[in-house]
Amino acid sequence: MSAQFLAYGFPAFISHFGSALAFLFLFIAIYIRITPYKEIALIREGNTAASASLSGAVLGYCIALASSVAHSVDLPDMLIWSAIALVIQLLAFVIARILLPDLIKDVPNNKLASGIFLGALSLGMGILNAACQSY
Repeated sequence: MSAQFLAYGFPAFISHFGSALAFLFLFIAIYIRITPYKEIALIREGNTAASASLSGAVLGYCIALASSVAHSVDLPDMLIWSAIALVIQLLAFVIARILLPDLIKDVPNNKLASGIFLGALSLGMGILNAACQSY
């Protein structure tokens, strides 16, 4: 292991990884609060639609978050792009509610089609979000 790795590489890894985890937990905390149903409780009850929608949202944000880490020039740049990605991913839920007004009833009622659609929309938004960060 080189001294350069210990002096620069490892601290950069720790700061970026720690920041990414903090943003991921922040995203999940905000997301489960803006949805009018309780995803975690629904998932514990075996609700597949809730699991699909939350999983898609988390994966979509992780893809955008990974792009923020990979394409940033330093930690502040990564933090800014991670915040932008967070807002865009939350907008995916708002868009889904506009497209499917009954979504807030469908997911708690375990209508899998709505859960998969929301998860796929979130995942797709994350992919686009990530691609647009690769300046």
